[in-house]
Amino acid sequence: MPTSLPPDAPVLVLVTPGDTAGVAEEIAAVVRVDNPQIEVRLTSVSDLADSLPSGRDAIVVPLLTWDDPLVLAEIGKAVAAAGSGAVVTDALGPHPLLAEALHIRLAERGLARADRVRLLNVSSPVDAVILATVGGDRAVHGVQATAVLLASRLTLPVVSASLDSEPGVTVAAQRLRAAGAERLAVAPCLIGHEAPAGIVQQAAAAIDAGHAEPLGSHSAVAELVARAYGSQLAT
Repeated sequence: MPTSLPPDAPVLVLVTPGDTAGVAEEIAAVVRVDNPQIEVRLTSVSDLADSLPSGRDAIVVPLLTWDDPLVLAEIGKAVAAAGSGAVVTDALGPHPLLAEALHIRLAERGLARADRVRLLNVSSPVDAVILATVGGDRAVHGVQATAVLLASRLTLPVVSASLDSEPGVTVAAQRLRAAGAERLAVAPCLIGHEAPAGIVQQAAAAIDAGHAEPLGSHSAVAELVARAYGSQLAT
C-alpha cells in the first residue's frame, strides 16, 4: 500500500452483507486509522448503489471470509444499477493472515498454544478443530483452503463444517471422535455479522467442545481489506 495517494485515488468502499453498525463499523475505523491516505466508505449491500462515488473510481471490498456467490451477485447488481465502473475484489479469504487470526482467536480462549514471536504451535490442549461457517455446502467448500492453512499452523486436523445446514458441526465432531480426536474446538470462520448471535456457542455446547470468538475487528481483517484495495490499485 503506498504511503500517499493522489486526491483522485479510488475510494475504498467496504461493503457488509449485514448491518454497518457494530463489527463492520469497528473494522472500517481500524482501516481508516491504519491507512489515513485512503478515503473509506462503509455501506451495506442494500445501500451500495447509493454509496458509490459519482465521477470517481471506487474499489469495492466485500467483508466476507469466502467468495459467497449470493452476496457477490447482489454486489454486482448494485454496482451495475448505479452505472458505476467500480471494481469489486474477491473476499478476504483464503489467506495466511486469516488463518493467523483464527489461530490467535483460539489461543485467546486457551484452545491453542502459540509461540509469542512466531505464533507457531507449541502444544495443543485440543486434538482437532472444526472450522465453522454459515452458507451451507458452498460455504463449507469455500473455507476449505482456510482450514488447510489453519491446520498447517496448528499441526492438528482441521475440518470445515456448517453451522446452518446438515451435515453440520455435530457430524464433523462424530467423525473426528471416531478417528480418535476426543478434545475438540470450534473456530468460527466468521467476521461476526453473518450468523445469529449465540449460534457458535450452541453448536460447541452440543458437541461438548470449546469455541473461539468470531474474527471481529481483528487487525488481520483490516489488513486484508487494505491489501485487497492495494492489490487492485496496483493493477
